Amino acid sequence: MKAFQVKAPHDYQVADIDVPTAAAEEVLVRVAFAGICGSDMHIIHGDNAFVRFPRITGHEFAGVVEAVGDGVQNVAVGDRVCIDPVISCGECYPCRIGRPNVCSSLEVIGVHRNGGFEESVAVPAANVHHLPDHIGLDAAALVEPYTIAANVLDRMQPHPGDRLMVLGAGVIGLTILQMALAKGIEDVIVTDVINERLEAANQLGATHVFNSREQDIEQEVLALTQGEGVPLIADAACVPALLPQMLRLASPAGRIGLLGFSVQPSELVQLEVIKKELTLVGSRLNNRKFPEVLELMASGQLDPLALVSHRLPLNDMPSAIDMLDHRPEEARKVLIQISA
Repeated sequence: MKAFQVKAPHDYQVADIDVPTAAAEEVLVRVAFAGICGSDMHIIHGDNAFVRFPRITGHEFAGVVEAVGDGVQNVAVGDRVCIDPVISCGECYPCRIGRPNVCSSLEVIGVHRNGGFEESVAVPAANVHHLPDHIGLDAAALVEPYTIAANVLDRMQPHPGDRLMVLGAGVIGLTILQMALAKGIEDVIVTDVINERLEAANQLGATHVFNSREQDIEQEVLALTQGEGVPLIADAACVPALLPQMLRLASPAGRIGLLGFSVQPSELVQLEVIKKELTLVGSRLNNRKFPEVLELMASGQLDPLALVSHRLPLNDMPSAIDMLDHRPEEARKVLIQISA
């Protein structure tokens, strides 16, 4: 069967591999669609400290169950499913307090073990989520990015009436925007440096959009908030140098959600944090958010297909990577059609 395999940084190809088998407590999923994520690109570039090579990447995917291993009772052949990539031990301190997404022995499908850019993939049955009948397999492949958004919003603990500022209008920024609106946050500011992305944010319901290359963001946002600042700031741009600006733009008692994996240091002025009693929270992956996202998707409150700019076959993965590397303004979510 075909799979997209990264052998080492910058060394990747679509290759023929053996079909995996479902071990005990696992299911074999025939992958229909898989989305290319920024973290997949980090693996390709050698910027992901967690990956084990060689690796079949892909943690955003959906498909149909084609075999079940011994002991599997919650899943049957023919079920339409999407897969939570977070595999945790259930015993360490984070797991004991309900934070399995930062498990001490965390494994992520597509990072620590093979993922969805292959025709068939074996996954733990416990990580499988059944799809409502009217959610297509293409939309279901995008459940995982929305769980990232749900997680960071929960980490920031919104209060009724809070305004949210999202830095970055790439796919994660747009999922945070949609998720925030679905959760009842009515006022969302979105910033980016690409006008096409800001137009997409505007179409998806952003209250205000600002181009940080063309406008003075601090002046605009402080004028908009009468100098108070913003209670919630989600960093979907993931640029360490932006942290000082986030501290200045946060309102007193504000919360800042950080999502980036950069190893570059960020300048932090302690006075800004203390005088406003700010809360900075990290957010990694998702903490059991798949049921919530599937419910919102089924109710029509999320529009995942609005994020899709390209649908390409698995053999075109190298050209998709080239586009994302060199012409990122042309793409939002690139969806790889594998067997649908």
